[in-house]
Amino acid sequence: MNIVYHASAGADLAARLGRLEGLSVSVCREDDSETLSRLLPHCDVLWHVLQPCTAGMIAAAPKLKLIQKIGVGVNTIDLEAAKLRGIPVCNLPGTNARAVAELTLGLMLSVLRRIPAFDRGLRAGTWMDAGLQDGINELGGRSVGLIGFGAIPKIPAPMLAAMGCSVMYYARNRVADTIAAYCPLDRLLAEADIVSLHLPLVPETSGILDAGALARMKPGAILVNTARGGLVDQPALIRALESGRLAGAGLDVFEAEPLAAGDALLALPNVVVTPHVGWLTTGTFDRSFALAAENCRRVAAGAPLLHRVV
Repeated sequence: MNIVYHASAGADLAARLGRLEGLSVSVCREDDSETLSRLLPHCDVLWHVLQPCTAGMIAAAPKLKLIQKIGVGVNTIDLEAAKLRGIPVCNLPGTNARAVAELTLGLMLSVLRRIPAFDRGLRAGTWMDAGLQDGINELGGRSVGLIGFGAIPKIPAPMLAAMGCSVMYYARNRVADTIAAYCPLDRLLAEADIVSLHLPLVPETSGILDAGALARMKPGAILVNTARGGLVDQPALIRALESGRLAGAGLDVFEAEPLAAGDALLALPNVVVTPHVGWLTTGTFDRSFALAAENCRRVAAGAPLLHRVV
């Protein structure tokens, strides 16, 4: 079975892919359209990461039997084109939950403690910049609002509580037996010192933090987004950060990816950014590849697939 892993792979990841028993996995970088064009006509299964899987790609793969998302969000896959061809699309809920949860905590701490600024200063030869001493905050004692309460936010919720935070959440359905308190969205925005997004990007959630919602956030609050950039009105967020209405942001995802080198977010000293790597750990790869390989075996055997989306 010919599998195309459509993402970059370092030496360790390439070795992991090569050890998958019974599977032949070809790695194709996101920006290597020539190799992709060569591989797609012979591709049985596409392992999709972040680069959009378009109708054109699907049409160029006549043998395609499965599009397997390595992750959860399928907003970058042309689902209608897959449906028209009868090609199943599956994702892997939960496999990256711990990794994303840990980066969520890391971004909260990085913004509050201004870790990147201290790192830059020390590398530039400055032991202590007096200007950096102001506005350094602790996580303990803060109120944290989690928007969405699936597998990912359920992991940091008890950690945040153990660190002395008051934890609230907003979700479509209330959750029993959790340390976090349910809170309507408007109240959460008004009361939370830190707002953290954990929603899929679907029509109902697109732009959920628009200019109006950002204006309703508590003055001096911090926004953390490890979910999807399209959940936030990015120009409105930039204005709120520039004006000081919001104290800072920790962002792993953006409206357009990759983020342009000259994007206004990169000029803001109160923003910590990472390049959509919340999911990117060896643990995530091990869990994801085990399930993705099982789905390959199932599609070959005509058996029911795990976590089928369409």
